[in-house]
Amino acid sequence: MTSASVPHPPGSRRGVQRRGALIPTIVVLAVLAAIIMALAQVWTEVQWFQQLGFTKVVVTEWLTRTILFVIGFAIMGGAVLLNLQLAYSRRQIYPPTTPEERNLDRYRESVEPLRKLVLIGAPVVLGLFAGASASGQWRAVLTWLNREQFGQVDPQFGIDISFFVFTLPVVRSLVSFLMTVVFISAAAALVTHYLYGGISIAPRLQRVTPAARVHLSVLAAVFVLLIAISYWLDRYSLLVGNNGRFAGASFTDVNANLPAKAILAGIALVVVVLFVITAVRGSWRLPVAGIALMVLSAIVVGSVYPAVVQRFQVEPNAVDAEREYIQRNIDATLAAYDLNKVDKQTYSATTETEAGQLRADSQSTASIRLLDPNIVSPTFNQLQQNRQYYSFPESLSVDRYGIGGEKRDTVIAVRELNQDGLDDAQRTWVNDHTVYTHGFGVVAAYGNTVTSDGRPAFFEQGIPSTGELGDYEPRVYFGQQSPEYSIVGAPKGTDPWELDYPDDNAPNGQVNNTYTGDGGPSVGNIFNKLLYALKFGDMQILFSDRVTDESQILFDRDPQERVSKVAPYLTLDNRAYPAVVDTDGDPATPKEQVWIVDGYTTTNDYPYSARESLEEATTDALTTVNGVPAAVAAAPAQVNYIRNSVKAVVNAYDGQVTLYEWDAKDPILKTWENIFPGQIKPMSDISGDLMSHLRYPEDLFKVQRQLLSHYHVTDAASFYSGSNFWNIPQDPTVGNVPQPPYYLTMKMPDQDQAQFSLTSSFIPGGQTQRNILTGFLAVDSETGDTPGKVREGYGQMRLLELPSDVTVPGPGQVQNNFNSNPTVSSELNLLRQGGSEVRLGNLLTLPVGGGLLYVQPVYVQASSGTQYPLLQRVLVSFGDSIGFAPTLDEALNEVFGGNSGAQAGDAGVTPNQPAPGEQPPGGTTEVPAAAQQRLTQALSDAQAALTEGNTALSTGDWNAYGQAQDRLSKAIADALAAEGEIAKAGGEAPADGATPAPAETPAAG
Repeated sequence: MTSASVPHPPGSRRGVQRRGALIPTIVVLAVLAAIIMALAQVWTEVQWFQQLGFTKVVVTEWLTRTILFVIGFAIMGGAVLLNLQLAYSRRQIYPPTTPEERNLDRYRESVEPLRKLVLIGAPVVLGLFAGASASGQWRAVLTWLNREQFGQVDPQFGIDISFFVFTLPVVRSLVSFLMTVVFISAAAALVTHYLYGGISIAPRLQRVTPAARVHLSVLAAVFVLLIAISYWLDRYSLLVGNNGRFAGASFTDVNANLPAKAILAGIALVVVVLFVITAVRGSWRLPVAGIALMVLSAIVVGSVYPAVVQRFQVEPNAVDAEREYIQRNIDATLAAYDLNKVDKQTYSATTETEAGQLRADSQSTASIRLLDPNIVSPTFNQLQQNRQYYSFPESLSVDRYGIGGEKRDTVIAVRELNQDGLDDAQRTWVNDHTVYTHGFGVVAAYGNTVTSDGRPAFFEQGIPSTGELGDYEPRVYFGQQSPEYSIVGAPKGTDPWELDYPDDNAPNGQVNNTYTGDGGPSVGNIFNKLLYALKFGDMQILFSDRVTDESQILFDRDPQERVSKVAPYLTLDNRAYPAVVDTDGDPATPKEQVWIVDGYTTTNDYPYSARESLEEATTDALTTVNGVPAAVAAAPAQVNYIRNSVKAVVNAYDGQVTLYEWDAKDPILKTWENIFPGQIKPMSDISGDLMSHLRYPEDLFKVQRQLLSHYHVTDAASFYSGSNFWNIPQDPTVGNVPQPPYYLTMKMPDQDQAQFSLTSSFIPGGQTQRNILTGFLAVDSETGDTPGKVREGYGQMRLLELPSDVTVPGPGQVQNNFNSNPTVSSELNLLRQGGSEVRLGNLLTLPVGGGLLYVQPVYVQASSGTQYPLLQRVLVSFGDSIGFAPTLDEALNEVFGGNSGAQAGDAGVTPNQPAPGEQPPGGTTEVPAAAQQRLTQALSDAQAALTEGNTALSTGDWNAYGQAQDRLSKAIADALAAEGEIAKAGGEAPADGATPAPAETPAAG
C-alpha cells in the first residue's frame, strides 16, 4: 500500500491542518461580508453625493469625524493606559499583616490572570466612547477653524459675538472632555495603586507610597486646573444664560456672580499649587485644606453672596437695578432675530361702517384669497386626481403667478404618485419599482375666484397639463410622496415601461415614458446591483431583467431630505412648496417643476438674546391638524439667533439641488461657505422667474411673531412689568392651538399698492385672554422678478399697534359673533341639511377702510361618502357688522350699506358667479314665490341627478356618472342661491326643501 492511501489517524498532523484551515476561512468570509455590508451603506452614499456634485460635503464631514474620533480615542485611551501602566509599574507589595490586606491579596491573585486584558481592554473601550463623543463635535470644530467675525461686540466684555458663537462652545467642550479624561484616569490610577499596595488602609508608617503620592497629586493638580479654567469660562457663559425673567447676565450676575467666578478660579489656582507642593514634599494637609476652602468659597461666594445681592439689593429696586440689563436683552434679541427694523405704527382702527368705505382699498379686497389651501385638497383630489395612484398633499401651497399681465394669488399642488392607491394585485415588485415611478404635473387655481357651483377656478389642470403656465417638464420623480426607490431608464430601442399617464386613445390605455434625466447613480453593473440590493434588502435588484446597463436608481427623493443631506448645517423650514419656473432665464427652453425649501442658520449662543423653541413657535393649527411634517433637518431644541440665509431649489425631474445665498451678511453662512467653498451659488444666479416665486418663509415668521408678542415692548421698565405683553390668538376654527399666519395679497396703510404678504394678529396677554385685537403684523413677501436682485421692501415688517381705548374684536370674538348671529346660524343650518356638513375656512384679517376687516369662506361638503368641500358662502365682519352672502361682493355690501366700494374678482369671473340666464343671488327684486319655484325645481333636478349617478355607478359607466355629478353640483348651487333669496326676502323654505349633497353617492374609486 502506498503512503498516499494510508489513512491518517484523527490526531495526526494532517487532520489538525484541515481543521485549522476552517477557522481562518470563516474569519476571512466574515471580514469580506462585513466589508461588503459597509460598502452597501458607505459607497452608495458616496455615489449619491457624487451624482449631485456635493461629494466635498460628505468627505469633509466623514474626514473631520474620523480625525476627531482618532484624537478623542488617543487622548482618552492613551491617558487611561498611561496612568494604569504608571500605577502598576510603581507598585510596592507588602506582606499582608491585617485581615484587610490579606483579603486584598486574594483580590490581586484573582485579577492577575486578567491584568493584561484589563490594561489594554479598558483604555480601548473608554477610547471608543470618547472618540464617538468627540466626532459628534465636527460642526463646532469646523466652524471654529473657519469662523467669521460678526462685526458686533457684546455689551459686557466688548468681545466680538463670534467668540461666543464659535470659540466659547469649542473651548468649553474641550475643557469638559479633558476633565472627564483626567477624572477617569485618576480613578483608574487610584484603584490600581490601592490594589497593588501603593495606598494602604493598614496602620503602618507609610499609607501612601511616594510614587502613588506624586502620581495622584499631579492628576489632582491637573483636574483642579481645569476647574479653574471652567470657572473663568463661566464668566462668559453668563451672557448666554437665562436668569428666569430675561436672557443674559442680570444685575446680580454682573455684580456678584461674575466676580465670584473670578475669585473661585483664583482659589482653584492656589489649590493647584498646593497639590504640586504635595507631590514634592509629601504632606496632604495643605491641598485638603485648599479643597475645603474651595467648597466653602463655592457655597459662600458662589451661592450665598449672589443670593443676598438679589434679595436685598435687586428685588427692592428691581426696575432700576435691572433696567440696563433688560435693555441689553431687548436690543440683542431684536438684532439676533432680525427684528430691529420693524416699522411700528399706531393704528386707531374704526369700527363704524359707511358706504364706499373700501374704495381706497379695492386692490386689497379684490385680492382676498377665498380658496383655503388647507381645506380644498379633497376637492383637488376629486376633480383633478385623474387616477387612484395619484394624489395631492393635505395642505396645498399659496403662490402668485402672472396671468394675463396681472399677478394672481394662486393655490397650487403637485399631482404626486401615490402607490397606496393601487390594488393589492397591482403591488408587484416590477410595478412598484419600475412602472409606477413618478407623478405628473401641477394643478393651479385662482386664490380669489371660484366657479358658479363653488369649485376652484383652475387655470392649470388636466393630464397632460393644459392652461396658463405654458410648456414645462411635468414628470415628478422627486417629491414628498415618492417611493423609497425606483429604477428608471431602459436600453435604446426598448419600448418604454414607466407609466406616464392614462390615455384612452393610446395603446393599452396609457402613455409610457423612459427616464432620460440624470437623477441617480447607475445600477447597471453587477457590483452596484449587489450593493443596492444589500442597501435596500431587496434581492430583486440583482435578478430583475428591468435592471439594465442603462438603469439609474433614484432614492432619498423627498426635497427636504435631499437639502438636509447636502447642507447638514442648515435647519429647514417645515414646508417645501412647488413652483413652475424658468430657472435658466431662457424663454426658449421649457420651464421646470421645482421644490423650494427655505434654509436657516441658527445658534443658541448669541449673548443676551432670548431663547425660543423652534418646535413650539412653529406649532399651529395646520401643523397639528393637517399633519404637515416636521423639519427634516433635526432642528435644535432652542435657538437665540436665526437667519433665512439660503434658498434651496430641488428639481422635480432630476432631483438636482441648488443652494442660493440669500443673506450674504450672515457670518454663520459665510463661515460655512469657508468650509464648503463653491457649494452655495450667489443670489445673482437666480433667474427672474424663479425670483418671483420665492417668498418670506413661514417658520421664520412664526418665530419672529412669537418674539414680537413680548419684544414689541422696547422700554426696559415696561418690559419688566409685562403689562403690555401680547398673545397669538388661538385658531377659532380649531381651538387650543395658535392661529397660523396666512399668505395673501394686501396693502398696509402706508403702502402705495398691495403686495404679497404674510400676516398674523395679536390679542392681549395673560392667563385670562380677552379676545380683542391689540396688534396686526404683516411682512412684505414680494421678491420681485428682477434676475439676481430682490425687490426693495422685501422682508419689511409692519406692525400696527391698536390703542388701548380702541376695541376691535379679535379672531375668537369674531368667530363667536358669526356663530351666534341669528341670520348666519339659520342659513348655516339650511346648508347642513340633506346629509351635508359645513366647514369654515381660514379667518383672514385685513387692515382696510380705516379699520380691520375679517373674511371667512364657508364650504359645504357631504357628511359621508365622497366628501369634497365647495365654497358656498362668504362671512365678513367689520366692527360689529356682519355680512353673509354667496359672494364676497354681496357680503361686503351687506356690511357697508349696499356700497362697500370694493371690487372682487377679475377677468369676467367673480366668486360664485351665477350661470348665464340666472338672476344674481342676493340682488333680486323677484317675489319669494319665484325663488321658491326655482328652489323646488333645483331640488327635483338634484334628486334626478343623484338617481342617475347611482345607476351609472352600479353599471360602471364612469362617463355617465361624471355627467350626473356635474348636474348634481349645478342643482345644489341653484338650490343654495334660491334659499339665499328666500331668506333675504323674509320667506321660508318648505320643510321638505332640504338640499341634497353630492356625497350621498358612493365614492367613485
